[in-house]
Amino acid sequence: MKQHFTTREVAKILSLPEWRIRSCVRAGFLAPERGPDHRNVFSFHDLLLLRTTKGLLNARVPLQRIRRILQSLKKQLPADTNLWNVSVYADGKRVVVKNGDARWQPDSGQFLFNFAARELAKKMHLPVKKKMPPPQRSADEWFDFASEIEQSAPKDAMRGYEEALNLDPGLAEAHVNLGRLYHEEGKYDRAEGHYRAAIEKDPEYALAHFNLGVLLEDAERPKEAAAAYRKALEFDPAFADAHYNLALIYEAEGNRAEAFKHLWTAKKIYRGKR
Repeated sequence: MKQHFTTREVAKILSLPEWRIRSCVRAGFLAPERGPDHRNVFSFHDLLLLRTTKGLLNARVPLQRIRRILQSLKKQLPADTNLWNVSVYADGKRVVVKNGDARWQPDSGQFLFNFAARELAKKMHLPVKKKMPPPQRSADEWFDFASEIEQSAPKDAMRGYEEALNLDPGLAEAHVNLGRLYHEEGKYDRAEGHYRAAIEKDPEYALAHFNLGVLLEDAERPKEAAAAYRKALEFDPAFADAHYNLALIYEAEGNRAEAFKHLWTAKKIYRGKR
């Protein structure tokens, strides 16, 4: 197995923008080694921590809490080839780490997040077993199953979200996640339908408005995207990424004043969450 990965390779494996990886390094989440060309190189252990960071950021966990969790994980997780057997997940109000039969709580923060290191191993073509839940499952169980296998088996994840929605059409989170998977496949019409369905079920769901904005930008509909970002900020004024994306749209339109306002707000929020 390859021992080190460049920033570009990590970005491809984790579907993360390179700037986000560099910002995690600057924030002190990681201390990568330097390669022969003096550029950062990342170990598999670093990839695991980055994948966790991505999931936590997507779950809107404050950066300060993420730093505490990662600092604990760096000390607690073994740096060996069995890392993909580790999972970090929400158990009620607790965050639990599972490694084989061992379970422990690295931080007492309250948030919902499902992450399986097996997903990362699958993406890197390492051995991994895939399990399908029995057919008689609740909507929440189908949702949890789909969330855990998104990276390793997106088609099965889509089926899981569809099963969840068949059982509970009002599950806005399933619409958002299914929409994102269609979005990643380039099926914009289907993705937009699910994002708008999520908004219909939960009009104040800021993440649904934000994801819709990203989709509309990708579809070259910037004015509609800006409206979606403004809606996201209406329900979550501290949504830094929405401020940042909206600033870029205003900048492209030549509206420097609004662009500066939202960019400055985004930077203040990012700093405050460290």
